[in-house]
Amino acid sequence: MPPTRGRRAAFTLIELLIVIVIIGILAGLLLPAISSSRAAARQLRCKNNIKQIALATIAFETTNGAFPPARLEPPLDARPPYDCGGVQPSWLVRIMPFIDRDSDFASWDLNAPYGDHPAEVRNRVVSTYICPERRSHGDAIAPSNSSREYFTMPCGCGAVRQITVHGGAVGDYAANHGDLSPGAVGGPDDFFLGGNGTGIIISSRAKCNGDTPINWVDVIRVADVLDGLSNTALVGELHVTPANLTKQPHNGPLFNGEDLAAFARVGGPGVPLARSPEDSPGAVLGFGSWHREVCMFAMGDGSVRAISNLIDTTTLGYLCNRADSL
Repeated sequence: MPPTRGRRAAFTLIELLIVIVIIGILAGLLLPAISSSRAAARQLRCKNNIKQIALATIAFETTNGAFPPARLEPPLDARPPYDCGGVQPSWLVRIMPFIDRDSDFASWDLNAPYGDHPAEVRNRVVSTYICPERRSHGDAIAPSNSSREYFTMPCGCGAVRQITVHGGAVGDYAANHGDLSPGAVGGPDDFFLGGNGTGIIISSRAKCNGDTPINWVDVIRVADVLDGLSNTALVGELHVTPANLTKQPHNGPLFNGEDLAAFARVGGPGVPLARSPEDSPGAVLGFGSWHREVCMFAMGDGSVRAISNLIDTTTLGYLCNRADSL
């Protein structure tokens, strides 16, 4: 009997379609898992960044006997020797030596106006200050711009002036300046003026030698955090929508001490956490993240918490106020 010839194996059209469908189903199952894994990795990097910032700030307090001032800011009725400040670099410059950025720190003059520093210095992006969930180094610089500000002079007559804002690197983390309990109505007790903040890193009056600051006056020490370091926020993620990235006043240069919203935020009644990247809760000065359902905060003891975006504003206010006994 002659040997039989083997038949060549081949897929039918139906079998190929079944394989393609199976591959599509598997891809559909795997892609969300991969996306979720990448989001978790970015959130972990964000957590590590905010922890480094917190530990650097705590090291600053240990070295200097006080937490850094968010900025130097004169009171409403400024008189000597507290009548200077308002334009110097922010607290994020002061802690640079504690995050191994000594060479960058050496380029800054803490008593000189932010705008007097070269663009090369202002535009240096610090990776520790960037949340990978929100941006990369490539979109972390706010351009310089100018605007017209209308105001009322003591005579009661209107006037206008041109304001130039020097550009620079932006960031995604902000000091806890406290809550709105001091006020925000244009009075001498407003939270954003020197010495009035209820957080741990607050605006401080400067002690002046003429027009030059020589020290900050309103010091916050560990002993001043009456609610306990583990119960009080030190640093959190600042809120900015995708449409407002690198745009002032929502996301201005974080080293510019003149622009409080760029490096410090408040939370509590009237200022809730943003619930999504696109959320506009009504205040430029609020906290918020692009992570799913949570916002990262570092507490005064250096621990990091993922706070639910749904936290009620009363509880948020307790976390932001250093001495409300809660």
